[in-house]
Amino acid sequence: MGIFQKFRDGLQKTQSKLVHEIKRIVTLSPKLTGSTLEELEAALLGADLGTAMTEQIVAAVRKAYETQGRSGLEIFEVAQQELEKSLSSANPGLLRAATGVTVVSIVGVNGTGKTTTSAKLAHLLQSQKHPVVLGACDTFRAAAIEQIKLWGERIKVPVVAGEYGADPAAVAHDAVAAAQSRHAEYLLIDTAGRLHTKHNLMQELQKVHRVIDKKLAGAPHEILLVLDATTGMNALNQAREFHKAVKVTGIVVTKLDGTSKGGVVVAIQKELGLPIKFVGLGEKPDDLQEFDAKQFAEALFSVKE
Repeated sequence: MGIFQKFRDGLQKTQSKLVHEIKRIVTLSPKLTGSTLEELEAALLGADLGTAMTEQIVAAVRKAYETQGRSGLEIFEVAQQELEKSLSSANPGLLRAATGVTVVSIVGVNGTGKTTTSAKLAHLLQSQKHPVVLGACDTFRAAAIEQIKLWGERIKVPVVAGEYGADPAAVAHDAVAAAQSRHAEYLLIDTAGRLHTKHNLMQELQKVHRVIDKKLAGAPHEILLVLDATTGMNALNQAREFHKAVKVTGIVVTKLDGTSKGGVVVAIQKELGLPIKFVGLGEKPDDLQEFDAKQFAEALFSVKE
């Protein structure tokens, strides 16, 4: 399956609802009136595209109508162009340390799919011929260590783990040492889920990162925040708080295939300026994809059957 088709399938719920709404609005109103634009705005906000992106698209549609008239106006095309233009400014893909192992810390609240994302990212990197090690630093969740070990066996990636209740910072320290001794190119640190509103848990995460930096100066090189697309705009609040605490460098949006609010990807990038690095479009190991602004915009506003 091609990348575009993966995006198209993953965004089907969002795309279907959005396209249906826009078609309904266009059909009902042969002219572009104030109420038509208000309905268009409501449809875009309903897909959780966010206020800033919605206003940008509506303004572009109004401008296109004023210059070309209704006959030359293609709302889907205008929206797609604006979306792609906005999202393309961010630099996707993982950073790479100049030398040695690149440490990627994977953070987020409970239930967003961090452990699965860590494993899928390891699988993706390995398929690109990058040696990877996984660090099991979620030492509190009952099945977290077993889960990541099972993934490690499944995708044939070594896992560094401690005992339940162990200090996650100590496990992170050992994971860096193991990745260095194995000459790995990437170390992915799976951290425990924590509510962004719990100050003590955010401090613990900061400690993990300090210990990693002491063991390897400048690490972690990437801090990826995993967000569940089905939570809609609440994901934006999580992103704000995590970014304040640990300076997030990129976003992974999971469960896009299970929501009609996939536009939250756009809202986060537009309003926080954080690049979307990867998106989860399904359950399989290869359903984590590097974010592609052009493919995403086309899939979201595509009206082709």
